[in-house]
Amino acid sequence: MKGQLHSIESFGTKDGPGIRYILFLQGCPLRCLYCHNTDTWNMSDSKIEVTPEEAFSEIKKVKGFLRNGGVTVSGGEPFLQPDFILNLFKLCKQEGLHTAVDTSGYLLNDKIKEVLNLTDLVLLDIKHINPEKYTALTARPLEPTLDFFDYLEEINKPVWLRYVLVPGFSDDENDLKQWGEYVSHYPNVQRVDILPFHQMGIHKWKEMNKEYKLKDVPSPTPEQVKNAEDIFKSYGLPLL
Repeated sequence: MKGQLHSIESFGTKDGPGIRYILFLQGCPLRCLYCHNTDTWNMSDSKIEVTPEEAFSEIKKVKGFLRNGGVTVSGGEPFLQPDFILNLFKLCKQEGLHTAVDTSGYLLNDKIKEVLNLTDLVLLDIKHINPEKYTALTARPLEPTLDFFDYLEEINKPVWLRYVLVPGFSDDENDLKQWGEYVSHYPNVQRVDILPFHQMGIHKWKEMNKEYKLKDVPSPTPEQVKNAEDIFKSYGLPLL
């Protein structure tokens, strides 16, 4: 059993606590308008193919740098490949390494629940709280992600929430208030990160011959970011 990977980052600092070894897995069921990794969408576009053992042998080479960090599996949507993650995380746990998964929460089944038993932290992207606007952004329904969020609460799994702030799409004050109010009821949320939209992935849309509908959308201003932060803080949410 081999994992289909897009890329690897051996010294990441933004995808979990401390220094992280990050594996970006290939494949994603969502089609987010602001995606900056469109080349991860199709499994057939995988650039790296490795077994869990092969991947872990590389992780062990830098284990000394991961003492206060660990291993994060991202994507794409990593839970399209739960068997690979499960076996990789078993190896990580044998070596006492912290494990994290960065996910949209779109998928949940018994195998994924097995993976979550070996996962120390979930980085969950709840991209919008309005179902219609969520579907407009992602081409998928919101309900599976909220069900996934409920399951994380049920098993008391630590969660860092991520919210991409896109002017004209996910910055409406009423939507931000509804999002903040909704997630504030989950006691397992340890942190909320607001990620300002950027145009750094536009070249990939061109390379993949895909229409990029946000080419004229600016990044949010510092004032817009602060406004979102203030709204989330007003609900007692722990922002970085």
